[in-house]
Amino acid sequence: MLVLLILHLVAALAAPPLVRWWGPRACYLLALAPAAAFGWALARTPAVTDGGSVVETYPWIRQLGLELALRTTTLSWLMTLLVGGVGALVLVYSGRYFGPGSLGLARFAAVLVAFAGAMLGLVLADDLLLLYVCWELTTIFSYLLIGHSTERRSSRWAAAQALTVTTLGGLAMLVGFVMLGTHAGTYRWSELATASLPGGAYLVTAVLLILVGALAKSAVLPFTSWLPVAMAAPTPVSAYLHAAAMVKAGVYLIGLLAPALATVGPWRPVVTVAGLATMVVGGWAALRQTDLKLLLAYGTVSQLGLLVVVVGAGTPDAALAGVAMLLAHALFKAALFLVLGIVDHGAGTRDLRELSGLGRREPLLTAVAVLAAASMAGLPPLVGFVAKEAVLAAFLDRPVVLAALVAGTALTVAYSARFVWGAFGDRPGVEPTDVGRIAVPLLAPPALLAGAGLVAGPAAGVLDHVLRPYAELFGPVGKDLALWHGLSPALGLSAVAVAGGAALFALRGPLAPVLARLHAPVSGNQGYEWITRRFDRLAVEVTAVTQRGSLPQYLGTILIALAVVSGGALLTARPWRERIALWDNPLQVVVVTVVAVAAVLAVGARRRLTAMLLVGMTGYGSALLFVLYGAPDLALTQFLVETATIAVFALVLRRLPQRFSVRPLRRRRWVRRAIGLAVGVVAAGLALAAGGARTAPTISDAFPDLAVGEGYGRNVVNVTLVDIRAWDTMGELAVLVVAATGVASLVFQRSRTGPRPRRPEPAGRVNRPGRPVWLRGGPTLSERRRSIVLEVVTRLIFHTVVVFSLFLLFSGHNAPGGGFAGGLVAGLALVVRYLAGGRYELAEAAPVGAGTVLGAGLAVSVGTGVVALLAGAQVFTSTKVDLSLPLVGDFYVVTSLFFDVGVYLVVVGLVLDILRSLGAEVDRHIEAAGHGDRGLAVDRGGEGS
Repeated sequence: MLVLLILHLVAALAAPPLVRWWGPRACYLLALAPAAAFGWALARTPAVTDGGSVVETYPWIRQLGLELALRTTTLSWLMTLLVGGVGALVLVYSGRYFGPGSLGLARFAAVLVAFAGAMLGLVLADDLLLLYVCWELTTIFSYLLIGHSTERRSSRWAAAQALTVTTLGGLAMLVGFVMLGTHAGTYRWSELATASLPGGAYLVTAVLLILVGALAKSAVLPFTSWLPVAMAAPTPVSAYLHAAAMVKAGVYLIGLLAPALATVGPWRPVVTVAGLATMVVGGWAALRQTDLKLLLAYGTVSQLGLLVVVVGAGTPDAALAGVAMLLAHALFKAALFLVLGIVDHGAGTRDLRELSGLGRREPLLTAVAVLAAASMAGLPPLVGFVAKEAVLAAFLDRPVVLAALVAGTALTVAYSARFVWGAFGDRPGVEPTDVGRIAVPLLAPPALLAGAGLVAGPAAGVLDHVLRPYAELFGPVGKDLALWHGLSPALGLSAVAVAGGAALFALRGPLAPVLARLHAPVSGNQGYEWITRRFDRLAVEVTAVTQRGSLPQYLGTILIALAVVSGGALLTARPWRERIALWDNPLQVVVVTVVAVAAVLAVGARRRLTAMLLVGMTGYGSALLFVLYGAPDLALTQFLVETATIAVFALVLRRLPQRFSVRPLRRRRWVRRAIGLAVGVVAAGLALAAGGARTAPTISDAFPDLAVGEGYGRNVVNVTLVDIRAWDTMGELAVLVVAATGVASLVFQRSRTGPRPRRPEPAGRVNRPGRPVWLRGGPTLSERRRSIVLEVVTRLIFHTVVVFSLFLLFSGHNAPGGGFAGGLVAGLALVVRYLAGGRYELAEAAPVGAGTVLGAGLAVSVGTGVVALLAGAQVFTSTKVDLSLPLVGDFYVVTSLFFDVGVYLVVVGLVLDILRSLGAEVDRHIEAAGHGDRGLAVDRGGEGS
């Protein structure tokens, strides 16, 4: 089974190049993937006929105990036949339906094969979470298929509506799955079905949520509106998704769960009421359509309602009738959609008022349509008759339901006749329709489907033998499938339904005004539009109230919520220890006092630069606390981060006023201080609670031994970052790269990787021969902004600082340091070069694009994991390599060093990107605005880097 899923994946990936090479004929080759699923299921017929199953299990997410659990039973075997068989025929049909050069054909073929694979995974999944994954994949692929004609607004709207409705239903279903799986301790349905299910409101809630997902997927009221709108999709999509596959997913889920959940309180009322209402409403709507595709769409809605009622009834006879109807519906409805596609493709219209005489011109096509429509109407000897009679016989003891079923069946007969008459009948005053020559690949698929319906009717005994194991899950079966049961009540009711439908069709002229007037005051599509508009309006109104453009208001709301909710929980639970040591060292009191005073002064500061420096003091104070607690690595990193942050703030403050804006009223200032104090107290309480909440041994207790034994290093912090928890660091690197890209994209008006700037000649000044220049970029600055002392100091210390950063990088495995700290030190060296010599000097110091450095760092870090994987080890596994060099002696290198090199490069690239965006690019903006030499370092020309 897993091989079949992989085959569909490979075929989907290969579809675009195949279509580009061979055009539509590539669909013939792609049809082999679903055909393989059909052949595989056919070969497993003996296994499921005896009530057995085919099971495959593969590891998936070991930490969560999840597996790729695949299981084939009678119901999933039948669905596999339909998904594979109809899918293969639809692809063969598509090979001729689409002409050479059809827009988006490569995408269409790939998505259709991928949808077939997702649907196959859905029906084979034994794990409910795997089923949900495949469920949502079918939703996404159907969205792409329905919206195939992207240039048409109707297609985009239909795809969005289908996606919205089915996704919301799927999310509700997921919650129900989680509730069942959490209670039972497993998500394997084969185990859940025999496990002790929860009782009371818990189970009722779970069942209702699951039914919401199933009904939404199968377009059952109140989720009907999306299916008729989805007819904007190409006809092959409608034949597959909306007749044989996607809309059957909800019916399949109900059939899968019914043996265990049908007796739960709300199950039968919900499926019966919703299904019968859908059957009658959909059938009545089908009689009002002049677009033959919409007629089939509403007919599909009607029969999906019928399937939900029968499959969800939870009795043996109804279950057998339900799976028979499931098979019959897929055969005749897919055939009718494909027939309609031929008519529409050849005549250019599917409006029954514009079609005439096709019955005489195309007798073979007409015969195929008549066979499929007769099966839909339930006429003997077709399989539709066998299934319909079994349905009526299964509900003889429920007169109300039976009456609704007979009424719905009569409507089915009427719109079946309307379809045949509309597509192939003669209409006075209408020119005869010509569809041209019908190619064999177009006619063969619907002919095979209609022929299968004709063969399956007399072979009802074989169907009964094959499908009975599913029905026996509910108990002993009383009625078998047969073409002839003698004169029975079910046969009489079937005759009544046929006669009633024939009468409705015969009276179509006099009934036309009634049909026009008798309809819902609001259609499903109008209801969907009204709901979405109301949600859009509500979103606008809520946004207008809450998003007022005031940053203090936003922060205040967030902080008040934090203080009230978290603080209330702390006061209620009091989860901290009774005795708390306020300090371990008197120096801690001094540092905390300095930090507190700096924080209070920062709140009252009027100048932005003063506030920035005071906030920096709080950061340096935190670093001193790390020192006092014996954490040199954390202290070093905090010092460097705080210094880099101050430099970034200084760059930003150049474009802001020196003083803060108009201060709020005194009362508001006190309110803000109260909020700040409350949040501080709550944050301290949360820290205390977190520190005392641990009940299990910490996993970090094993880190020192792991660092030495597995990571070959004595610096536990650094080994943890580059080895023990390398995946976390990898994610953080990706975040840094994204952040750098975001910052630059907000500032740069042109490419970030422009040409290296040429040094301009200083205005009004000529360099004398032999005059010493400490920094080549220094002369580009105005005299007022130039500091010879800073240039000299920078010239003397820059290379030493860079070497020190490399020392931190290489020594970090056994001493304080590492790639992050080393990268920050190198970045600060670049900051000093920029401050001393401007953007030209920055280009001299780093003549490479920031994006290149970021990409190289990320590539090196990822590459270490890939190399380990290629060597047969787990990703990011470290290896010790012993080396010996003359004059150096014996030493060793740990492969995680290369991961740390990637961290180093990413940090350097991030600082460089910030300098070039908030520094050099802002310099250029200032000059363009005509502000002269205002700023920390504004050069007098050049193109910037």
